[in-house]
Amino acid sequence: MPVSSGEPHESVRQGLLAGLRVVELSSYVATPLCGLTLAQLGADVLRVEPVGGAADRTRWPLADSGTSLYWSGLNKGKRAVSVDMASAEDRRRVADLIVAGAPCVVVSNSDRYPELGYEELRARRPDVIHVLLQGRADGGAGVDYTVQAATGFPLVTGPGGSDAPVNQVLPAWDIAAGLYLAVGLLAAERERLRTGRGRQIRVALDEVALATAGNLGYLAEAQVTSHERGKSGNDVFGTYGRDFVTADGERVMIVVLTRRHWSKLLAATGLTAAFEGLSDALGVDFSGESQRYEHRELISTLLARWFSATPYAEVARLLDEHRILWERYRSFAELGRDGGAALRGSDLFAVVDQPGVGPHLAPKSPIVVDGDRLDPLPAPVVGQHNGELPPSVGDDGAPDGD
Repeated sequence: MPVSSGEPHESVRQGLLAGLRVVELSSYVATPLCGLTLAQLGADVLRVEPVGGAADRTRWPLADSGTSLYWSGLNKGKRAVSVDMASAEDRRRVADLIVAGAPCVVVSNSDRYPELGYEELRARRPDVIHVLLQGRADGGAGVDYTVQAATGFPLVTGPGGSDAPVNQVLPAWDIAAGLYLAVGLLAAERERLRTGRGRQIRVALDEVALATAGNLGYLAEAQVTSHERGKSGNDVFGTYGRDFVTADGERVMIVVLTRRHWSKLLAATGLTAAFEGLSDALGVDFSGESQRYEHRELISTLLARWFSATPYAEVARLLDEHRILWERYRSFAELGRDGGAALRGSDLFAVVDQPGVGPHLAPKSPIVVDGDRLDPLPAPVVGQHNGELPPSVGDDGAPDGD
């Protein structure tokens, strides 16, 4: 694979969002993900950080050098300037950068500085688009892990029989919020192209989580039924899905959503006659999704015997042959072993030579446009593009040296 290197804004780099100018005042996951999503589609994203770099530049996981792999991953292909955010003069320079030149979009996770907020920027540049992430819609502080606690999901996550809440390791609300920010931003950009008008977009982490709980029926279930959702481990709620261990110790996950899936699974495992007999004896139609969930322990007992007696290679062959929804459990270590050998066959990845990390496989955008996507580029070092900031102004009104 070729190694991607060079300046993120090199002229040969094109994409659907080429020409879109984004200034990112952000940290951690949601807002940097919004900027990354845009940069991977060709937008020119300039990240503004405090002098020395933002706090998330040191977040784990780290390379052996101490460089944050987390930060590098979320900031690929961006440019970076560093300023003293405590200085009104430096904040003015950032605001001048935003309002000068081509129309700009601001992505931020803080409303701490009014001169970088929507109202004051709009007064100087009416077509500015300002996208703000909030922790809570009421203005309170919140991060993914606290939002998780407040919205019910940890209490239905984890093994059955346990009352202890289990937080999701994946920061799902940060990720969803980052993508909602990008959608809102692009909607506002579309209107600006039509009308020349700027917009203020706000997305709150807690509302992303609550909206998702509502859209998936979790909140309606609590309002209009007497059901109380509990933990179900790796069972897929309301349908049939569970993990099994093969004869040689490999663990696989299978999911059965439809009648066809069910009949194919029975054919693959040779259990068609056994379940027909059970269906007759118990008066249960296992082809129905709800019935499979209600009788999942009985189903799993028979399936577990088949999996435990069948080597993985044969399991894989039969499940693939019958087009079952399944996958073997893999660890991050396995996926990254031998320089990411397991990832090399995917067009999603290309090699990036990241300062402080070295060459490694990094993802492109999951969005494929006309069969192609832009190669990833390295994340910037602190202050790499400070030369693009407007000059500071001395007391006599003359520009100071940078």
